[in-house]
Amino acid sequence: MQQVQQESGPSADNPPLQLKHEGRTITSALRQQLMLPMPGAVPLVNEEAVKRLAVQLEREVRREPVNAILDGYGSIVPEKPGATLDIFSFKIALLSYLYEGGPVVLEIPLRPIYPRVDSEILSAIKMNAIGRYTTYYNSRNANRAANIQLASKALNNTVLFPGERFSFNGTVGERTTEKGYQRAPVIVRGEMDEDIGGGICQVSSTLYNAADRAGLTITERYSHSRNVTYVPSGRDATVSWYGPDLAFRNPYNHPVLIRSYAGNGQMSVSIYSSDMLETQNRPVPQPSPGLPQEEETKSN
Repeated sequence: MQQVQQESGPSADNPPLQLKHEGRTITSALRQQLMLPMPGAVPLVNEEAVKRLAVQLEREVRREPVNAILDGYGSIVPEKPGATLDIFSFKIALLSYLYEGGPVVLEIPLRPIYPRVDSEILSAIKMNAIGRYTTYYNSRNANRAANIQLASKALNNTVLFPGERFSFNGTVGERTTEKGYQRAPVIVRGEMDEDIGGGICQVSSTLYNAADRAGLTITERYSHSRNVTYVPSGRDATVSWYGPDLAFRNPYNHPVLIRSYAGNGQMSVSIYSSDMLETQNRPVPQPSPGLPQEEETKSN
């Protein structure tokens, strides 16, 4: 049990307030630790001390929500609400303890944090495919294949709400060894090299073509400094942390769902939305189904 620094010990006349979460005591505090002495007057609440206590409790009890997703079979995995400190209810209970002799054991009050994507939203947008694109890679190149699979997994089950902007770098995150990314071929200023995360531009390029075909509004896209062979000329999208990004916006009045899969030498992105959404696919050239030369980019 973590104890707030005490000016004097507890007693029968001065019991500490015990703050608990799911039956576990998080901390305790005495009245004099949470009040400012006022000679000849009723003590005032020490707002700074209460704020520090609330910050400590928030760290202990906060639980982030989990969005609903589709599993590998297309079935919905339900969402899980999160929780945070209910600061209003906490202050009411604290004032009761300080001034009214309220309970000395308090179960920390929580309020729910609802996920952005729940089962109802997902069930409404998971069937109508408005854009698809598939590219191919050499699965025997283990490092590059692993990087493609990691980036594809980070992209999978992304939901973009009406008017919302998507960023590849913001969604996939930095490509690091701590996340499992490995060294593989990249293009650096037009020359072949090797770096952490080589291969992920095939993911971003596949996504770009699926998004373009789905009629999403492309707001940021850069080509490689030399041609790549996994997509037709001019249909690539290079990305790099602290560098080029792929970004687009959902122009529709319904959310869209991005499904991404990489395995067995195939990188696929499908974009779904509501059955009520009527779109006309843009013409996008298909890649060659053969295995392309293994190449990727780090920067222009």
